[in-house]
Amino acid sequence: MTYRISYIDTSPTMAKEQWPEGVPRSEDYPTEPAALARARELLDDVHCHRIQISDGAREPVGGVCLHAKLGITGE
Repeated sequence: MTYRISYIDTSPTMAKEQWPEGVPRSEDYPTEPAALARARELLDDVHCHRIQISDGAREPVGGVCLHAKLGITGE
């Protein structure tokens, strides 16, 4: 199953007319662990917003299980 990560990139290296709105980007990964690892990297990047992981059916992956897999706690 392929997983897709979609996000908004607001890197300062982009053209001025694209910032601060940002540019929608997406990346495909062959496995869930690879997609989760990349999502974790994007969460740590202050220039990436509205990160969403979708499964092979393009349904958003979310909820408590996703938080646990990404190491996010309520604390």
